[in-house]
Amino acid sequence: MKLSIKAKLTLSLSAIAAILLISATISVLEYSKMSTYVSDLIADDITSLNTAHKLADISHKYNLDILAVIGDEAYAELPRFDQEYFLSHCDTLRASLESNVIQPLTDSVIYSCTAYVLTSLELENVLDSYFIDSRSWYFNRLQPSFAQLDADINALETAIYNDLEKNSKTFERGFYRSIIPGIVAVAVGLLLVVMLLLFMLAYYVNPLYKMQDSLDGYRSYGKKYTYTFEGDDQLVKLNEGVSEVANENLQLRKRLKDLKARLSDELESNQP
Repeated sequence: MKLSIKAKLTLSLSAIAAILLISATISVLEYSKMSTYVSDLIADDITSLNTAHKLADISHKYNLDILAVIGDEAYAELPRFDQEYFLSHCDTLRASLESNVIQPLTDSVIYSCTAYVLTSLELENVLDSYFIDSRSWYFNRLQPSFAQLDADINALETAIYNDLEKNSKTFERGFYRSIIPGIVAVAVGLLLVVMLLLFMLAYYVNPLYKMQDSLDGYRSYGKKYTYTFEGDDQLVKLNEGVSEVANENLQLRKRLKDLKARLSDELESNQP
């Protein structure tokens, strides 16, 4: 099947455009998929980190309220710890974070919280007792439970932060991975452009220059038009047509020259 010059150029440029379009589509889809997935993980980590901070604030406030009651002999009301609210936040953490590392830490916070609350419920009996030193009970019995709860919450926050950092790095790696198809497409496109340029120089531009040189030799010096090259497109047919016309014109010139020479000889022979 013979292809015209227009068809060859159109096919070459269409191939480049198709490669660039396909690679761009792959890059966009890959980045969109990765971005949505990792963004959801990062959002969950940020929400969970805020929740863990809230757990720490609740426990610290309750612990300070107990200390304030112990330091004030005329306390009006015992502090109240909303354990149900605290545990609901823990359940939210367990549901939102599926990490095998974070879930056990959340369970540890729940156990520590339960132990701490049970110990804190002794406060009323301690305050009413004449035999128990409230400050000694606070620092020797209650504080170890609170220290364990605080340590577990800190460990949970650290684990969530590490998971957030890991997901952020995954997002960064995914970004670079998603643009690889685009980079490859640009490289392939540039390679195809260079190949197309070399193709056009070899099969079209250089033949045109040589056709022009051969035609200049014919016009200026009366040389025979002899340039030929292989091919099956319109440029080859054009060169064949130019060669045929130039050679016919050259033969015509020769005939005219011979005719003029004969006429000149006849005129000289007819003169007295």
